[in-house]
Amino acid sequence: MSSKWTYFRLIEICTKIGSGATPTGGKSTYTDFGEYALIRSQNVLDFVFSYNGLAYINKKQATKLNNVAIEKNDVLINITGDSVARVCMVPENVLPARVNQHVSILRVNPSLFSAKLLKYLLLSNDNKDKLLSLASSGATRNALTKSMLENFVVYAPKDPVDQEKLAQNLQSLDDKIANNNRINQTLEEMAQALFKSWFVDFEPVKAKMQAIAQGNDPQIAAMEVISGKTAEETQNFADVKYDELRTTADLFPDSLVESELGLIPEGWSVGSIGDVYPSFGGYAFKSKDFKEEGYPVIKIKNIGEDGRVNLIDTQKISPELVIDKERFRLQDGDILMAMTGATIGKVGIVVNGENPSFLNQRVAKFGSVSKIKSGNWFAYQFFKLEENRSLIISSSQGSAQPNISTTGIDSLKTTIDNFELINRFNTKVDILFRIWINNEKECRKLSELRDSLLPKLLSGNIFTFNSIDNA
Repeated sequence: MSSKWTYFRLIEICTKIGSGATPTGGKSTYTDFGEYALIRSQNVLDFVFSYNGLAYINKKQATKLNNVAIEKNDVLINITGDSVARVCMVPENVLPARVNQHVSILRVNPSLFSAKLLKYLLLSNDNKDKLLSLASSGATRNALTKSMLENFVVYAPKDPVDQEKLAQNLQSLDDKIANNNRINQTLEEMAQALFKSWFVDFEPVKAKMQAIAQGNDPQIAAMEVISGKTAEETQNFADVKYDELRTTADLFPDSLVESELGLIPEGWSVGSIGDVYPSFGGYAFKSKDFKEEGYPVIKIKNIGEDGRVNLIDTQKISPELVIDKERFRLQDGDILMAMTGATIGKVGIVVNGENPSFLNQRVAKFGSVSKIKSGNWFAYQFFKLEENRSLIISSSQGSAQPNISTTGIDSLKTTIDNFELINRFNTKVDILFRIWINNEKECRKLSELRDSLLPKLLSGNIFTFNSIDNA
């Protein structure tokens, strides 16, 4: 390292430290798409930006928040609530953007300091603990004030060039993690689009109906919709692929009929999701059972809004305790749902680490009836639909906090074919989700490598490493 290390107060290296406000009109005016993103605390995760729940505001609202317009390389930190002290940087594709009152901008002077390094410094264990301690010093809920941030001290190389080199070693790992996350988001979008096409919008059925009305071949019309290819292009498919496509098209009828859910394909029935994927709750592990080491226990807090089941902050149980609890052992690809609290109805995909994990009470797992041969991806997509999450919330009971039973979950209505199409859907998207699971495992490995190297790099013990090759 060419330069000495020294201490910096944030006010000395930042040209801006400040949070935003709630836009005029409040949450009811937010939209899912628009020109100006509004970044809230739920979008700021440690190391990474989350697109889940990203809201948008109009130009008039954004103009009133011009003083908290996000710029490239801004570092964001959550300053209130349970997510206080979470830190990330914003991808350029989110801009233009503003922040609300729960998020503060840390805008670094690039001639004095590396913004990327500041992100990693604030995320180091020592500095994270200091920030959390500061935030908990108030009389009410956790909060970091502007003064606390301005006077917060970090230790780093004096030369900004060395700072940037140091940060880039860690950034190379985060770039790989971000790329995997983007791939997984695309895979989920592909699976959700297929689910909606087949089981919500009934596009192959409607294609057949239109073809019949126009005097065209209904099977070919359905095949075009299912494959996304023209009839001429499907002729170039290999025989096995073409036959599979034709068989899938045959599973869709050519008319819709009235039902309690509205128009549904003729021959399909209205049933409950529990008729296909019955749920059951986890085991009521006792506080005295939890250990520092052992098998992770999945609780509600471990199910993220992004479809992940987080293993980082889990309590553990000993192997001896789970000998007679095989029913609650979780496998890769299991689908879970939160049954209590503010995040009721959120679902996640289990991806185990080195040890198997186990299901805690108030978390539901979905099984499947014997006619289902190829996974639970239909259930995952069903509960990812916003309207079904809303039904879970509206069906919940409890004055202090919402609760739903497995009976309540199972009672949600859905359309059911003869199970052939559900199995075909599960088989088709299983390929996508196996890639998703492998990417998630790689992300965890990369995160563990980054976290193990972070304190060594920031202490000056090492300066470079062959990040990806060693991952």
